Amino acid sequence: MTRGEFVNVGVILFARTSGFLETRIEVDRDRVRALAPDLDLDLVERHLRNLQAISAGAPDAGPVATLPPSERFHWLTAPRSTVIQPSPVHVGLTDDPAAALEHLMDVYVRRRRCVAPGAGADVR
Repeated sequence: MTRGEFVNVGVILFARTSGFLETRIEVDRDRVRALAPDLDLDLVERHLRNLQAISAGAPDAGPVATLPPSERFHWLTAPRSTVIQPSPVHVGLTDDPAAALEHLMDVYVRRRRCVAPGAGADVR
């Protein structure tokens, strides 16, 4: 990943009006290893799980997890690492934050299967 490549591994969604803050992580280990074979992926995944715990306000996730959701969101989305980097924050509207989070995971994180036209399979 020294040439600027990246792999999306998760989404953080904050819906202030509904009090929803959740971080969803799914690491495609093969894709990451293809770009960075020497990366300590177990360590990276531990850090990502900690971000999920902070997002959830888990008592064992440290002092940041005790902050109000809006402050946790700002902390979670602040750039702080050369390995795990959040993208810029995007805004939007939803009546169903959980469904929106799932949709964002499908669009930005999960690999899409490419299917030849007429093959009869759905494209994710």
